Amino acid sequence: MTFREILEALAHADISVLAGFDESAPAFAALDPALKRKWAQAHATYFGATKFTRKQADARRLAAGMPLDQICLLERKLAAVADLAERWRLRLELLRFRGSYKALSRRIDDTITAPKPTPKKQCRFSNSRSGMRNMSLTYSERDIADLEHLLRSLIDPSLPAAEQMADALVSLLRGAGGAGTDGAGAGVGMPYAAPRPIILVPLPEWTRIQSGHGEEVQLILTDGTTMTGAEFLAREFGADLEVAAFHPAEGAVNLYRAKRFANDKQCTLASMMSPTCPVPGCRHGADHCEIHHITAWRHGGETNLANLVPLCSYHNGTNDDDPWIVRRGRICIRDGIPVWVSPNGYEVPNDTPGAMQLLFGNN
Repeated sequence: MTFREILEALAHADISVLAGFDESAPAFAALDPALKRKWAQAHATYFGATKFTRKQADARRLAAGMPLDQICLLERKLAAVADLAERWRLRLELLRFRGSYKALSRRIDDTITAPKPTPKKQCRFSNSRSGMRNMSLTYSERDIADLEHLLRSLIDPSLPAAEQMADALVSLLRGAGGAGTDGAGAGVGMPYAAPRPIILVPLPEWTRIQSGHGEEVQLILTDGTTMTGAEFLAREFGADLEVAAFHPAEGAVNLYRAKRFANDKQCTLASMMSPTCPVPGCRHGADHCEIHHITAWRHGGETNLANLVPLCSYHNGTNDDDPWIVRRGRICIRDGIPVWVSPNGYEVPNDTPGAMQLLFGNN
């Protein structure tokens, strides 16, 4: 089949070709999943079960001859209309239109008067990528306009503005911009994160160090540095430096420190096992997570290290705590490592390495 023949076939394919739609067809594996979703939505509307059977029959009649791509466009935009009866009324009206794809898109936009939701104040942060993160702020237009005016006043207009404004904004947040009518903001602002180095020690190596054979043992600190076991014994540490021991199969064993606070100890070790929320795609660090009971407390789950993992508040709330409910997935421990298990039973480990991966690799 030539390109022209394929193009003609697509242009003349209408709703009738979806009468025998089968989303399990093997050919879909080679195509864009978005195409299958669009066709599935159109098939459900024009051939699926509905209480608007007469309107559905009228819609199939009116859609005859309209290119399938235009029908998919119409269904995508009609999804913004919440009332089903009104959606069917608009569908029957717009299916009478004949014209180009762009002309239909304009007609739909002119016809559908669904109100756009009012933006809400919010500040969002993205995952890290190549050492950078995105921050998105939605706030009152007056305040954002004032912020833009201030940032532009601090840059060189002869150079590209975007990167300069980013640097100027961070300088202001750090308190280095000297902005403000009274000058009180200068030198006061967002503090730099204070690292908290914790030594990660595999349990066998801890035993060797304690017995005086630590010269060849390499220890890993959570700030990214290393030291030998001999250096560990030779140095005099302050009260804030901590040592955590890990078993290669069971995971966190204990956290040794001068002061014993059980809850703090458990939170610290759980965070070291999983530095971020372990649900795939979640960017929240353990410092901003809640401590989750893998076996729910109401089902007899204990508050011990083998049953604790940090989860962000959202995923802590949506986790399938009840074993007989399979909807959103759940957290489990595999070889001492927290992993997310999908509703279909697939285990997906965390992309951010925790103590077990740093100490023992990904075996």
